[in-house]
Amino acid sequence: MIKRVAAIAGLLLALGAIGVIAIAIWPEEAGNGDTQSTSTPRVLSAAGGDGADGVRGESTRPVVRAGSIKADLAKMERPDDARFALQPVTGPLPVHYRFKHPPVAGILFDVKSGQVLWQRNPGLERPIASLTKMMTALMIARADPPDVRVKVSRNAAHTQGSATGLLPRGRRVPLEALLKALIMISANDAAVALAEHEGGSVPHFIKEMNAQAKAMGLSCTHFTTPNGLRDRGNHSCPRDLAALARADLSNKRIAGITQTRYAKPLFPIKGRHLYLTNNHYFLQHGIGVPGAQVTGLKTGFTDAAGSCYVTTARLGSHHLGLVLLHSPSPLTQVPALLRAGFEEVGAIAPAAPAPPVAPPPSD
Repeated sequence: MIKRVAAIAGLLLALGAIGVIAIAIWPEEAGNGDTQSTSTPRVLSAAGGDGADGVRGESTRPVVRAGSIKADLAKMERPDDARFALQPVTGPLPVHYRFKHPPVAGILFDVKSGQVLWQRNPGLERPIASLTKMMTALMIARADPPDVRVKVSRNAAHTQGSATGLLPRGRRVPLEALLKALIMISANDAAVALAEHEGGSVPHFIKEMNAQAKAMGLSCTHFTTPNGLRDRGNHSCPRDLAALARADLSNKRIAGITQTRYAKPLFPIKGRHLYLTNNHYFLQHGIGVPGAQVTGLKTGFTDAAGSCYVTTARLGSHHLGLVLLHSPSPLTQVPALLRAGFEEVGAIAPAAPAPPVAPPPSD
């Protein structure tokens, strides 16, 4: 009988202890049901991290992504993004060029003023391949300082197409090196890593890309990828791409990278550097106009998009840009149109016409 009473008393003590533990746990877990938690979520820093290395930390608690916050702040701080739009065309354009096989669409413009000098199907929606990275670069350069580090996911490390091919999965790498790889060698894996870092996920970053396009008034632009690997639903037009080029070149970080031929940023791999060579043909070879300095910007190619070029060049006080979409002969059409533009604005003298061919002497 005594043993039975002792057993019952022990059971009651155990149940009491469990009740105390449950009461202690309840306040911490009460917000995990269907109702909204009243606990304050941790907000990641605008610089991209809350650790000593500036990398976003990892937590199972509710997180407000810095990417979405920064994107909203960027739009509020730049109410004049529409200033990059080109000037309306109200009459005949000054530059005329006869093509044997014309590009599908294109536009020649003044980078400073936005004046249009020549155009062909300027509002035609076309797949744009890696020209997509012009928007990715703009959003990253605006939102993150150069000293931030990015954690490389499995998804980023195994991205197909043109890539650094060296992204170490699970490691934290310098954001600025990825930005240079994105622009200079059109690295698709860098685009994915940057999108995941900034947006928390690639789909969320794409939503931010489209929101930014809307804020800039890019009416024929829509993104479905941060790198242009997928053509379906990923499109723009020459007029919008010219405005995006003007926005890119207004950013000092991007403008510095787009006119860099070679770079070897520090990177946590064997050899400790990435070795980057800018793949824009005209940056390496020029446009054949004496004194002209090519300042960028981006090229792209897929079967659906064809050869796409956004090329900008400065000569004296004049800075011109050219967008060509699906050009059958960009290596001749880009220099010819930019030369015609520089002739029109008075930066160079018009080419002398070919002398007439004398008729053969008569017998």
